[in-house]
Amino acid sequence: MNTIIIFMKRNYKILLTIVLLSVTLFAFKIKSGNEPDPDKDKLLLELLTFVIEKGHYSPAAIDDNFSKGIYKDYVQALDPSKRFFMQSDIDDFAKYELLLDNEIIDKDLTFFDLTYSRLMKRMEESKAIYTDVLKAPFNYKEDESFDTDYEKAPYAKNNKELKERWRKQIKLSTLSTLTDRIKVQDDNAKKLAAATNKDSIAKIIDKAKPYEELEKETRESAKKSLDEYFGFMNDLDREDWFSVYINSITARFDPHTNYFAPEEKERFDVSISGKLEGIGARLQKKNDYTEISDLISGGPAWRGKELESGDVVMKVAQGNEKPVDIVGMRLDDVVKKIKGPKGSEVRLTVKKVDGTIKVISIIRDIVEIEETYAKSSIVMKNGMKYGVIYLPKFYIDFENRDGRDAGKDIALEVERFKAANVDGIVLDVRDDGGGSLSTVVDIAGLFIEQGPIVQIKSAGRKKEVLYDKDPKIEWDKPLVIVVNSFSASASEILAAAIQDYKRGVIIGSKQTYGKGTVQNVIDLNQFMRSSSVGDLGALKTTTQKFYRINGGSTQLEGVSSDVVMPDRYAYLKMGERDVDNAMPWDKIDAAAYKIWEKSGNFDTAISNSKQRVAANPQFQLMEESAKWVDSRSKDNTYSLNIDKFKAAQNDIEEKAKKYRPLSDYKNDLIFTSLPYEVTEMKSDVSLKEKRERWHESLSKDIYIEEALNVLDDLQDGSNPKRTVTKIKNDKLKSDKLAKS
Repeated sequence: MNTIIIFMKRNYKILLTIVLLSVTLFAFKIKSGNEPDPDKDKLLLELLTFVIEKGHYSPAAIDDNFSKGIYKDYVQALDPSKRFFMQSDIDDFAKYELLLDNEIIDKDLTFFDLTYSRLMKRMEESKAIYTDVLKAPFNYKEDESFDTDYEKAPYAKNNKELKERWRKQIKLSTLSTLTDRIKVQDDNAKKLAAATNKDSIAKIIDKAKPYEELEKETRESAKKSLDEYFGFMNDLDREDWFSVYINSITARFDPHTNYFAPEEKERFDVSISGKLEGIGARLQKKNDYTEISDLISGGPAWRGKELESGDVVMKVAQGNEKPVDIVGMRLDDVVKKIKGPKGSEVRLTVKKVDGTIKVISIIRDIVEIEETYAKSSIVMKNGMKYGVIYLPKFYIDFENRDGRDAGKDIALEVERFKAANVDGIVLDVRDDGGGSLSTVVDIAGLFIEQGPIVQIKSAGRKKEVLYDKDPKIEWDKPLVIVVNSFSASASEILAAAIQDYKRGVIIGSKQTYGKGTVQNVIDLNQFMRSSSVGDLGALKTTTQKFYRINGGSTQLEGVSSDVVMPDRYAYLKMGERDVDNAMPWDKIDAAAYKIWEKSGNFDTAISNSKQRVAANPQFQLMEESAKWVDSRSKDNTYSLNIDKFKAAQNDIEEKAKKYRPLSDYKNDLIFTSLPYEVTEMKSDVSLKEKRERWHESLSKDIYIEEALNVLDDLQDGSNPKRTVTKIKNDKLKSDKLAKS
């Protein structure tokens, strides 16, 4: 989950003592460069633990229990499917299980060096194993099975057992692919039997392949996938694996205290601001080659119309400088060469899809990642016009006060809705993992008179209350907020504030994610006197907890919806309460606030919605589907016999047919863009396609439909636009439900 964040340079008080205490401790130079540098690693270890212990909200004691937790997390992170290490390796590692706390204090890297060198050795051996396994056809008639519950599986005792684990794991993968291909051919055979058109028959016959050829293709495909996986793993260097070790340490303080290596810090900044400087192209590694996977709409590469998805980048040149061959280069290093400041030129030598070679010049620019930002739509229902806003995250540009942020963008959408005479707003924060705390206060303030939005508590200090100080209400009409179990952090603050004020109705999953902590992102380079030191990255550490204005924490418990709607993942363990080492729930005094009194039928709207949800066959089917998904998640054993595997898959498909109406559902509502966006779409085909896809998904979204129903019920009933239409539509809906 993304975090509520306050950058240190904007909040000096919390960790000021760290800076004062550490000026002399860390004021020395270390080597720079890409070569392994144990001194730098030791410095990083010392610096991180020092900063966390001094600045964390509730620092854990670095003792034997702490050591055991690091050991467990780190070994599992290195080999989650237990296909690299053997029991003999674990026996060697286990000697350090209760010593890691001492190693941290002594800045001793013995355990890390041991695990890193052993992992490199085992991974190299694994390449030979899977290559050998895939040389010969599998015997799919043999009666054997494979258990994918890796957590409970023992480590292999020797090379023979390890190779057997690889064999079964690969066999399961190829068996799944093979049965899919056979099924496609069987379906084609049925089409052939029913076909009358000669051209159709010819196409079907051309696609048919004998079993031996299909089986060989699945093994070739599996080898290609594994080659690509190991190519990616080879791109990781010692520094990357050391980051894994460091994060196993930081996670013992709490799940949201993390170390960001320099590249990760950069990606984090992009994710929270939605902006980057570069060409606006997404890259992916294909063995030794770097391929363009996608172009970001509106970016320089997209505007230039020369670079295309599927192009392979062979060389990169900075302006008129000599091109650098990037074949075989790490993807992160390729990205560094292609990205650059606004206004600078980069020249890419690319191999086009048709095989031709072309040099493409691109002037870098600010690229906005459109998927980061809020988007809106309007819809007519029962004679009323409603607005829907989707907010994917609470983004902000900390470097530029005039830059885009979620608070300003939502305020703009509200103004546009007002100009369009919208009668109610649905704010959708499903899957919104959080972001900037300040934007939450700005957004909540749009819907209330001045008052408290959230309470914050730091260790050993009095609580702080963040207020909306503007008495103006930007939106005083009905409001519904849609949440799910992945709505976290900032999303929960917003939903909690709106719920406590009774300003709007919260509908969705039983409860939100349950993350009630605040993190600071601290640039570790500020602790070093010399600028020649290599980039040390940053630390994100938990410094505060936030609380609802009613005094309750959202930690673990999240926000409970006013109207609970079934969802497919309701029974799976995916919330903060299911995360190891999460901070506890607690409560503080409530802030003084006044409940919104302008919605007289608030309780009636909630009651009506609960009745609709309970009576709706789609929601009943969704609840049943959720229980089935939960039961399926506990079934980890698969037969590797092709006949038994097919039978099991056919059984699953038959049971799944019952739930297909969930994906086929359509709510008969028509969603459109606001006028300004309709104009933009005339010149931006990509934006037009994205909005059309979103509007189509909204027209199939039963949760948004119910949110609009709640907006209907929140109307005061005096609006003549809706009365006659609503009576007719309610009768049609009632008749439709009765028939189904």
